[in-house]
Amino acid sequence: MAAERDGAPKQQTAKALTGLRDLVLKGEVLHGERLSEVALAARLKVSRTPLRAALQKLEQEGLVVMIPSGGYAVRSFSRQDVIDAIELRGVLEGTAARLAAERGVPPVKLKAILDVVASLDRVVEPGPGAMDFGLYEMLNERFHRQLAALSGSEVLSREIERITGLPFASPNAFVNTEADVPAFQRTLVIAQTQHRAIISAIELREGTRAEALAREHARLARQNLDFVMEEQPDLRSKVLALALMSS
Repeated sequence: MAAERDGAPKQQTAKALTGLRDLVLKGEVLHGERLSEVALAARLKVSRTPLRAALQKLEQEGLVVMIPSGGYAVRSFSRQDVIDAIELRGVLEGTAARLAAERGVPPVKLKAILDVVASLDRVVEPGPGAMDFGLYEMLNERFHRQLAALSGSEVLSREIERITGLPFASPNAFVNTEADVPAFQRTLVIAQTQHRAIISAIELREGTRAEALAREHARLARQNLDFVMEEQPDLRSKVLALALMSS
């Protein structure tokens, strides 16, 4: 019984965190808007104590900020902030790829990520019209998580997890709109070619090449961002990852 009582607050905090993050990332709470603890607690059906813990966690993740008058507001990001976050992800993942190549990767870990690449090949092979985008998203997330782990650096893995926690810096930032946008669909084929090349460079112990490939891979997100902002701005509302961008 004591264990159940101890677990209840953690479950409430997890519920508050999941619900609050979902509201923020889907744009249901506008950037710059002050977050009312009373209204949010009622909406998420949690008490204010776990809600405050969830707000503190989202502040650490960079999604909300404390305001001078007290409380929190949803953080607003400029287009340059988004570009910088994507660039930083490329730097971090590039470093992870280089370290993996230089330090070497245990065969079991190399096989695991090669299996993911093979699964992605099967998803991409039918072409955009018949592609399972949900499965692609799951496998793509797994590839990037395993790539970070190949570095052998827990510090680096944590920093990659932190930056990819920002929705627009996630490897899947634009995947949820791929099915509707031919230009985005083409980037998936390019991305998969890059996945294979990154792992090949790591396997061949080519650190500089692995790093360059991983950094170039992250820039696909920048290309998609530029496409949305400059060529098809009407798509912006479909890209949930851009809900926090102010301009």
